Amino acid sequence: MRIRPAAAADVPQMTALYNHYVAHSSATFDVEPWTVERRQEWFDRFEATGPHRVLVAEEAGRVVGFAWSGPWRSRPAYATSVETSVYCLDGETGRGIGTALYRELLAVLEAESLRRAFAVITLPNEASERLHRRFGYSQVGVLSEAGRKFGRFWDVSIWQRALGER
Repeated sequence: MRIRPAAAADVPQMTALYNHYVAHSSATFDVEPWTVERRQEWFDRFEATGPHRVLVAEEAGRVVGFAWSGPWRSRPAYATSVETSVYCLDGETGRGIGTALYRELLAVLEAESLRRAFAVITLPNEASERLHRRFGYSQVGVLSEAGRKFGRFWDVSIWQRALGER
């Protein structure tokens, strides 16, 4: 498995990977599948360097996971904070793909002028909570019934991790 910056050619595979979670999981609150064109527009907002980037895990020519860091909020005072997230190909979880992606993503974020990384996790999601704890995130709050998907309301937890303080 190789972790590398995402390229435009990865967008179709990233779209298919993510759409599994749209259709079958509460991990994302998207309820309609993404088109490749929409994912390309999303991808075009990221940089090859800097605090907002997308990484992929590639194995035998296929994308088996991706992680990203993007703006936490749009207001300028939040520029020293990022939101992070990771998705792994269905059937490939539990193999260390998310760990490898987060290890690389957080390493590059440590080199940026950032103070905090935040993550939002739909509850329950023990695997995601374990992953975030492994990388020094701690839960700082829960938003009850923050989203509705699959005919029910879901709580989300907010997690944070210090960056650039070590």
